[in-house]
Amino acid sequence: MLYHLLYPLSKYFFIFNVIKYISVRSALALLTSFSLMFFLWRLLKDKFYQLGLKEKIDMYGHKDLERLHKDKKGTPTMGGLLILFSIFVSSLLWVKWTNSFFWYTLLIFFLLGLLGVRDDLLKIKKNKGISRKEKLIFQIIIGVIVGIIIFLDKNITTQLSLPFFKKISLNLGYFYILWATLVIVATSNAVNFTDGLDGLAMGGLITNFLVFAIFCYVSGHAIFSRYLFIPYIKDAAELTVLCSAVLGAGLGFLWFNAYPAEIFMGDTGALALGGGLGVIALFIKKEFILLISGGIFVIEALSVILQIISVRLRGRKIFLASPLHHHFQLKGIPESKIIVRFWIVSIAFAVLALLTLKLR
Repeated sequence: MLYHLLYPLSKYFFIFNVIKYISVRSALALLTSFSLMFFLWRLLKDKFYQLGLKEKIDMYGHKDLERLHKDKKGTPTMGGLLILFSIFVSSLLWVKWTNSFFWYTLLIFFLLGLLGVRDDLLKIKKNKGISRKEKLIFQIIIGVIVGIIIFLDKNITTQLSLPFFKKISLNLGYFYILWATLVIVATSNAVNFTDGLDGLAMGGLITNFLVFAIFCYVSGHAIFSRYLFIPYIKDAAELTVLCSAVLGAGLGFLWFNAYPAEIFMGDTGALALGGGLGVIALFIKKEFILLISGGIFVIEALSVILQIISVRLRGRKIFLASPLHHHFQLKGIPESKIIVRFWIVSIAFAVLALLTLKLR
């Protein structure tokens, strides 16, 4: 909005000319969302307690984990509402409203956020969220919507771009709708699995959205994309501003979510941010880059899948508990140390993802 209001004034005051630069608006979006998130929690903290939006620890009957997490009971949850509000307001202020990618991504944030709200409210009121089947159905529907949007958009191909290769790509055609569905379901659930320790998931999301802010910028820049041999996606650079808004809101949230957490984002935040990351990767043709940069989410999701398969086929567990961070907790490693180590691994994956820009 402010772009459309302020940039025309550059005819009269040259200072407003800076508003046309994506880098400037990205920085302003980050600062805006950070400030909003920071002050919203300060303002609404008591309201969360009054409304009874408090965490009810459910470790599926695992006594040792329930003992380790007993102090978290009663901590305010559904902080994802504040995160999403900060992202929406900040990005609406600084993004070009004529950009279709922006509105599509915002829609996915909203839809998955609604799914998370429903799940969180049921957990609070009835001690049990929506069933896995119901959640999966809604995620699939949202994924199909994304796939159809991409299939019908003339600015986006249905080709898969492979990292480390300049000229190799796969055109999926109609099957891209299934691929998009898989990406959305996988990313939203993977982030949700990771959101089990204070600040763990948010730390990983911050590094990933930083990586994708960079990839959005170069993918939407004709000269940079040609030089780096990556697909040029017209207007994709504007998503850099949205990614920066997520970064700011994430940093503001992490201020209070860091161990020991004052607030949790709940499924409201985890599902929306995970799915939002997935849809951005789809729009700029960097799905396989997400597998690298989001390595920590991949590992957490795989630990859950392998645990389920092992129990059903062999009747034995591979890990003491899943997702993987709970396994390390039961091994006696302090929670704060697990979180920081996972953040370090996430940063290493992010660096590896950025290396693919040149290693082609």
